Amino acid sequence: MTETPLRLPTLADVRDAAALLEGRVIRTPCLPAPKLSALTGATVSVKYENLQVTNAFKERGAYVKLTALTAEERARGVIAMSAGNHAQAVAYHARGLGVPSTIVMPVTTPFVKIAATRGYGARVVLAGETVAEAQVEAGRIAADEGLVWVHPYDDFDVIRGQGTVALEMLADDPDLDTLVVPVGGGGLIAGMATAAKALKPGIRIVGVEAALYPALWAALRGEEPACGGNTLAEGIAVKAVGRLPLAVARTLVDDVVLVDEVHLERAVNAFLTLQKTMAEGAGAAGLAALLASPDRFAGRRVGLVLCGGNIDPRVLAGIMIRELARAEQIVAVRVTTPDRPGVLGEIATIIGALGGNILQVSHHRTFLSVPAKGTSVDISFETRDGAHAAEIVAALEARRFTVVRLPADEVLP
Repeated sequence: MTETPLRLPTLADVRDAAALLEGRVIRTPCLPAPKLSALTGATVSVKYENLQVTNAFKERGAYVKLTALTAEERARGVIAMSAGNHAQAVAYHARGLGVPSTIVMPVTTPFVKIAATRGYGARVVLAGETVAEAQVEAGRIAADEGLVWVHPYDDFDVIRGQGTVALEMLADDPDLDTLVVPVGGGGLIAGMATAAKALKPGIRIVGVEAALYPALWAALRGEEPACGGNTLAEGIAVKAVGRLPLAVARTLVDDVVLVDEVHLERAVNAFLTLQKTMAEGAGAAGLAALLASPDRFAGRRVGLVLCGGNIDPRVLAGIMIRELARAEQIVAVRVTTPDRPGVLGEIATIIGALGGNILQVSHHRTFLSVPAKGTSVDISFETRDGAHAAEIVAALEARRFTVVRLPADEVLP
């Protein structure tokens, strides 16, 4: 049986989508980021899609798709599957258009995204550990209830809506020579590549995937992807890209970079501490690529898409603490001492006199490694940097305390 030819969007289709979106979604800023430029060695501009009402770019494709429905389809209602951002976008714009919506989300979706989706009036169904498993359940519900499918990425109207991001970026910064785009199912990169390559054929389009979910990277090489595991970038934890996005990527995407969890964490932290803006793991993937492979982007004018900012506050807090530990601004030591009055006060005085700030203290008297008349004390404290931490350790050792630095994973209070 011959497959139906794929209908791929063109620049004209993306421009038509931009006209539909005018006044319906926020035209987010694309601004220079000097601190990120200094950090990465590239000249970086950031497109702040985390400033949309639902804090992610997904509103663009969702609105364009919903406006393309017939009156009969709107009356039946729509269904979507998503790890969160597409869910919120569909729910938000469906409510505005008077269309009933059902959203199927993986059970692993952060609560902040589930609560927001329900807040926009959608019926939320939790099913499966991954987006792929949620899609199976969404397909079953759609068939049983006659709902209209709104796919998060493998859809002509969704893709052309997402492509408007590139139109705005190149309008604001025509000198960009590289766009670095997070990739899950591929809708964003397909739309952006369509628009950007038509406007500026020499521009480089670079996709970024979590190393645990290298779907596009593998597909472009004709390989089966090995996908699985928990990733900070759950929004792009997709095991297979869509047919339409893959067809676009084969001709218009220049490269795909895989990033590990450490670089994703560093990128989220950098957006918060340097740019004073919130990025979820998927939203920070572009910056993670620059941190992981700086030579690939050195000297280039790079546009990053901060595509989403819906991150669990507890996860964000954990990332900040972990980054402080990696930078040795929070350290932990195990000090073995005689078990006598005043010793703990002496240790605290040494640390405090040198400008360290004690966060946590834990005594251990029953460890077999500790002498019967001794005690072991674990102390976590704040420092300025690694050199400051070394100064404090040296001062403790000078007072004849036995000091052992604990690994970074034992630093966290």
